[in-house]
Amino acid sequence: MATSGSSKFSVRKFINNLHLWMGIASGIILFVVCLTGTMYAFRAEIEQLIEPDKYRVEAPADAERMSAEDIFVRLQQQTGGKATSISLPYSVEEPYKVTIRQAEEEGRGTTYFVNPYTAEIQGTTDSPSSEFFMTVFKLHRWILLERSVGRVVVGIATVIFVFIIFSGMVLWWPKKFKHLKQSLSIKTSANWKRINHDLHNSLGFYASLLLLVMALSGLCWSFEWYRDGLGAVLGTKVFGSRGSSEEVVSTITEDAMPVSISEVVNKGNDVLPYAGDYSISYPEQPEGTISIRKYRPASFSGLTAYDLLLLDQYSGEVLFTDIYSERPFNEKISTMIKPIHTGEIFGTFSKILYFIASLIGTSLPITGVLIWINKLKKTRKKGQKQTASAA
Repeated sequence: MATSGSSKFSVRKFINNLHLWMGIASGIILFVVCLTGTMYAFRAEIEQLIEPDKYRVEAPADAERMSAEDIFVRLQQQTGGKATSISLPYSVEEPYKVTIRQAEEEGRGTTYFVNPYTAEIQGTTDSPSSEFFMTVFKLHRWILLERSVGRVVVGIATVIFVFIIFSGMVLWWPKKFKHLKQSLSIKTSANWKRINHDLHNSLGFYASLLLLVMALSGLCWSFEWYRDGLGAVLGTKVFGSRGSSEEVVSTITEDAMPVSISEVVNKGNDVLPYAGDYSISYPEQPEGTISIRKYRPASFSGLTAYDLLLLDQYSGEVLFTDIYSERPFNEKISTMIKPIHTGEIFGTFSKILYFIASLIGTSLPITGVLIWINKLKKTRKKGQKQTASAA
């Protein structure tokens, strides 16, 4: 219960102290997480800017793109490996992406950018920029610690950040309504201490909603109990797979041969008759199924809003169909956790807003510490004056 204004204790002062000390305790981690989130927001655009020739192709006049079948065959001959997946963009100015795995190679293999008109390899997804951004990603998710440990450390700091955001909004609210305009602005003509204080308060308020969305969605990657709890609220599993090769299997017959990639594309066009990007994956196991993901252009929820088909790899029969537009609303929300967290949900516009909010989030620990240091200096000077006057 709050006491009178003349009392040494008040709820507001208590919240202020918690806000201060929790911010100091988690400041370094939050600074790193926000900074890396800011850097990672435009990863794809930066990589394309650095290596434009790898991500774009020139479409010759009246030329047609080679079939996926021919690309598969030629790339396997060039690399000596086995093609396991291919991405076919709708745009005629983008390369195909083909993943090749060598015999006995662990992991997914190497993904090549391939000119669809010449079958020329333009590069791979491995590059100095991709290595840099992978380090940024590990810093953001695990601060370069062992994954199971770093995930928890970042998660705890994020929980603290949620409290800091709420407490900061309480502290931001002016005691008198007539001071609201002042709380929303930055007095640039004031001294640097006042400007720093306004930057922390005003910018923190403007970015608070997006930072809260990032924090609450980001906890899904840190704590299983949180992810399960959110799934219980939504009534569906968060990060649940949309169909699995374990649910349906291909029928193996004598002398069975996998269907061609051209047949797979034709089947996709028959079942999903609209223009869009394809991502096709072949299974590792003989009983596995071929996965077709087709993305509608300019989808508001990014890479989660795709239609899914699972095909018998020998007969080409459609064994499973999952149309995104037909999914219940709660399942759509559960699949949009990632684009909600990264800002991709509304394309470039939302990514810019997230970038700005993350940049502000990066500055908050700095401006907050400066406010704390200034208060310490002010308290110390006040104590020295009182000591001098008493003497």
